[in-house]
Amino acid sequence: MTQKLHPRSLLVLGGSSDIGRATALRFAEADWRICLAGRDLEALRREADDIATRTDVTVSVHALDILDETHFESFIDNLPFLPDAILCVIGLLGTQRLAEIDLAHASTVFRSNLEGPALMLGLFAERLAARGYGTIIGVSSVAGERGRAANYVYGAAKAGFTAFLSGLRNRFGKTPIRVVTVLPGFVRTRMTKEMELPGPLTADPEEVARAIFRAVMPKPREVIYVKPIWRIVMAVIRAIPERIFMKLRI
Repeated sequence: MTQKLHPRSLLVLGGSSDIGRATALRFAEADWRICLAGRDLEALRREADDIATRTDVTVSVHALDILDETHFESFIDNLPFLPDAILCVIGLLGTQRLAEIDLAHASTVFRSNLEGPALMLGLFAERLAARGYGTIIGVSSVAGERGRAANYVYGAAKAGFTAFLSGLRNRFGKTPIRVVTVLPGFVRTRMTKEMELPGPLTADPEEVARAIFRAVMPKPREVIYVKPIWRIVMAVIRAIPERIFMKLRI
């Protein structure tokens, strides 16, 4: 009798977020097993039930506080299996003005967007390397490509995360381990609901999910801009001399 192969599996860190939920559903529609992780177990269970009902796939939920690195090892150990792909969509926009005067708030922004995700993905990288294959997908931000007065604390954290993913990708460049950096640009989510977003540069969570799925299947791409126009926009912004950039306040 031919042994049935196990379906591929995806772990979503930040599984109750808009992008995390949409991406989990997109992969489940392709028969991937899904693990959802985050702080709000009740919200995760709702998402898991919805995805399982829609797709008839196995969905499990797991508690994770990205600010508590003391439990990262046990979190990985307690997963039902080591996933084929790990997606990190955890992030905190925070408030720039508050981060300028409140060290605790600034620290939370840095730790939520850089320290916690990087430490967790670093641990997963070691497990994937020991197994011999796997994909790590990190959702970063175009805000990390040039410091802006309006969000430089968040942008600095995302710049660090982008650099971490790049380094990890280069480390495993000649192995079956793949590392993908996702740069969505503006996304219509609960985190940005109070912002006025430019239509042509703004994606929906489902659009981000489709881009992530295309990037992973069949062969992972390294860096993806969900809306290709962002590649041009950021190339122009990066090329602006600092003295001029300071005057633009963009």
